[in-house]
Amino acid sequence: MKLHIQKSSIKQSSKIAITGSKSEANRMLILQALYPNINIENLSNSDDSQLVQKALASKEQVIDIHHAGTAMRFLTAYFSVQEDRETILTGSKRMKERPLGILVNALNTLGADISYLQNKGFPPIKIKGQKLTKHKVTLKADVSSQYISALILISSRLKNGLELTLDGKITSKPYIKMTLSLLDQIGIKNSFKGNIITVKPKQEDIRLQTLVVESDWSSASYFYSIVALSGVGTQIELSSYKKDSLQGDSVLVEIFKQFGVHTIYLDNKIILEKSSVVNEKIEIDLDLSNAPDIAQTIAVTAFGLGLKCDLSGLHTLKIKETDRLLALQNELTKLGADISVTNNSLSLEKSNAFNKEVCIETYKDHRMAMAFAPLALKTSILIKEADVVSKSYPDFWKDLTHIGFQIK
Repeated sequence: MKLHIQKSSIKQSSKIAITGSKSEANRMLILQALYPNINIENLSNSDDSQLVQKALASKEQVIDIHHAGTAMRFLTAYFSVQEDRETILTGSKRMKERPLGILVNALNTLGADISYLQNKGFPPIKIKGQKLTKHKVTLKADVSSQYISALILISSRLKNGLELTLDGKITSKPYIKMTLSLLDQIGIKNSFKGNIITVKPKQEDIRLQTLVVESDWSSASYFYSIVALSGVGTQIELSSYKKDSLQGDSVLVEIFKQFGVHTIYLDNKIILEKSSVVNEKIEIDLDLSNAPDIAQTIAVTAFGLGLKCDLSGLHTLKIKETDRLLALQNELTKLGADISVTNNSLSLEKSNAFNKEVCIETYKDHRMAMAFAPLALKTSILIKEADVVSKSYPDFWKDLTHIGFQIK
């Protein structure tokens, strides 16, 4: 599906209800499968969360999780502790190119029985579920936090719990803390001291309780971008959000102050307001190692405002749905940007030119489609494979139309 977004202007004031965070939802779904007394409210309607639900309910031996990297990692850990069950996890062509060896090695060290069916270190994999009795493992700290969270999620069901040592500088720490906070909520004892994470075993069920998924801050980022690229006084109200969020991407509140966007908390909502014109002389310089998923949004916003932008801490973007750094370079260059990238950074020079009618390749990456859409406030663009947004935000195009975007 290709969408044509004409150069648009949005309503002065709008309200949007955003689906629950898939990061929180997917973690809660794994915990619910391990502890059935958990109920979940405001569950994400993303493709990823639906795939996790379907996989957990499936009695089939072969489970295909398509493009869902989070699902692949969390389910690898989950099925490794399902005693007497043999499961094959597979996915799309891109999924078979995304590394899994670090997690598989860690699980096998703990006593799991996981083998590769095609290429060593990559899906598809065969998992023979069993009781894991070992509890100590070391993992490189600068790998995807999803490997670490996958181990934490199943740790209380290990006979002796888990002692996980992280070697080196930790990447995406907020996502690790999110996982541990969810364990806290359901009464599982844990600690995170220095580079050692410890989780106590809990074989018995937990008390009946309800977990509420906060709306997705990554999805909110696109509306921060839209407000930043709009006139002073523009407001968008988003629900449901809280000030003490577990999500690392809530750093948007502070980051987008540099783009003239002020955040107002009201009950379970936030109001984004363009409060000032951005000084074109400012330079955006950020380390996003704790929030890499908003890098695309920030880079595109900076380009739209004609700002110089340097982003670092982006090494995990190389192994996402696509190589996001290369994809950003390709598509921003087509629009007229002067941009360079390395394996972990991005540098964008100041520019005030916007090429028209550029067709943005999404590379089957939902965040490419959504990050570039706000540029229609500056120039007309086309989004290729626009339906890829269903991975995390199925209502995205409908919500953009609601606030004033002209989409064909």
